[in-house]
Amino acid sequence: MCSIFSQIVAGEIPARVVYEDESAMAFLDANPLAPGHTLVIPKAEYERLNDVPEDVATDLYATIHRMVPAIEEAVDADATTVAFNNGEAAGQEVDHVHCHIVPRFDGDGGGPIHAVAGDVPDLADDDLDEIAAEIESRA
Repeated sequence: MCSIFSQIVAGEIPARVVYEDESAMAFLDANPLAPGHTLVIPKAEYERLNDVPEDVATDLYATIHRMVPAIEEAVDADATTVAFNNGEAAGQEVDHVHCHIVPRFDGDGGGPIHAVAGDVPDLADDDLDEIAAEIESRA
C-alpha cells in the first residue's frame, strides 16, 4: 500500500507543507472546504485510526493541537471543525489516516458535526444502555 499521502511524505508529490516533524506532517488540502483547510497525517501509513499505535496517536494529536491555533490565526477564523473520516462508509477516500482541520467563519453556511449523520436513529433508553455496555466491554 502506498497512498498519495505516503508519496507526499516521500517528496514524490508536491504539497504545501505547513508543518513537519519526525512522525507527523501537515499540509493544505488540495481541495479545500475553506481557506486554510489543512490535513494532518502520521508519516507512517495506517489505514484507519484503529491501526495507529498509541505512541503515534499521541504524536499525531500533539501536532493537531499545535496546528489548530496556528491555522485559526493565519486565516482569521472564528473556529475550526476538526475531524477524521474513519473508513470508507464514513467518507474516507484515502487509505491513510488523516485529520481535517477546517477553518470556520461566522455565517459560512456550514453545519455542526451532527449534520454528517443523515437520518438520526430513534433509540430507546434500553438500546442506549445495551450499546454503552457493549462499548465499555471492549474499551
